[in-house]
Amino acid sequence: MLLRVSPQAQLHPPTPRGCYASLPLSFALSHSTSLSFSTTSSSSPSPPLLLFSQTHNPPRSHLPCAFPGLLPSLESFQSVIEATSVLTAIIVVHEGGHFLAATLQGIHVSKFAIGFGPVLARFVYPKGGVEYSVRAFPLGGFVAFPDAEDPDCNIPADDPDLLRNRPVVDRVFVVSAGVAANIAFAFFLIFAQSLTTGLPVQEPLPGVLVPDVRPGSAASRSGLLPGDIVLSSPSVSDLVDIIKSNPEKSISLKIQRGGLTDPLDLKIVPDLSPDGTGRIGVQLSPNFRVTRLKAKNLAEATNFATREFVALTGSVFEGLKQTFLNFSQSAEKVSGPVAIIAVGAEVAKSSADGLFQFAAVINLNLAAMNLLPLPALDGGTLALLLVEAVRGGRRIPREVEQVITSLGVSLVVMLGLFLIVRDTLNLDFIKML
Repeated sequence: MLLRVSPQAQLHPPTPRGCYASLPLSFALSHSTSLSFSTTSSSSPSPPLLLFSQTHNPPRSHLPCAFPGLLPSLESFQSVIEATSVLTAIIVVHEGGHFLAATLQGIHVSKFAIGFGPVLARFVYPKGGVEYSVRAFPLGGFVAFPDAEDPDCNIPADDPDLLRNRPVVDRVFVVSAGVAANIAFAFFLIFAQSLTTGLPVQEPLPGVLVPDVRPGSAASRSGLLPGDIVLSSPSVSDLVDIIKSNPEKSISLKIQRGGLTDPLDLKIVPDLSPDGTGRIGVQLSPNFRVTRLKAKNLAEATNFATREFVALTGSVFEGLKQTFLNFSQSAEKVSGPVAIIAVGAEVAKSSADGLFQFAAVINLNLAAMNLLPLPALDGGTLALLLVEAVRGGRRIPREVEQVITSLGVSLVVMLGLFLIVRDTLNLDFIKML
């Protein structure tokens, strides 16, 4: 997610007072999420859970999305650039929402920046004096508002167009506009995909797919191969139950194998696992075929996009709920911008049109995370504005607000740095050094 902070709390001294900054934090995607980000139509399975208990990552119960041979591979480098561009565009949309909401109300804005760190390019628009800049590290950005307490600010403290002097409703509009922009952008991306490449739809097929077989496992010893389809079980959960409940007992599986006309009958004796259940050493997944559903006109595109948008949004919030309900199991699946880009790079390499849904999912993740009523997030700022409204317009003391925001920012930034380091160390090419 991205984080908005007050100038007193941020870790970037060059950023001016009165600034709302965006720092890259932990979007998380689940290990159950397909790299193609195939979602569903009304007849297909539930879309992947997204957000902390969800998608993006290398090893450690994360998606196997690290890209081997990244440095020598031009294809991988290009896909990383594409994924980084997508994430940067999402940040621009989020900050653009705040910026547009402020300028439409005539609120003073001093800076609009994409990235953090040293300035690479700068332009000051004569009318209004807003400074637009691109900075060295693209995974972030900020919109800065003048602050009368800043010695460099020449705007009177009682100017009604200073953000702090505006009514609560005006400030709520500015704060919530970033989330609204991401939600609108997510819908637009899905709408555009339905008109161009078409929305991916999973068409269920009989049996359970075996993507991988561990060497030396019970399955391998019995002759089960990657790519086999188990026809004797209708679902992954049913097959798992059969395997677990029959440790060291022979079970018969009907197998469909590519190149063969008739199914095979294999007998497998599950090994005894430490918890007393059976295991055969395979990966299992639902067997399905992905087709494309392309809209024929704008009305149909709106209908398709609405259904897909509702499904993805529900998945994001369900993932968020499961994260908080099962945090001890979900903590290792939380990821930062490095893992997001790793997943995006894999999506770009396998299917460029998959970037549509990748971007839509990240937009919805960002919106959901920013709505949390936590210090330094948009939701935390909205909560403070709600308290102010309940108090009849009496402001929370500025010192109290700054302490709350500073603590929140410190925790979020530390978590973000931890995730960046951890996810970087988990990349395959780093492990090979």
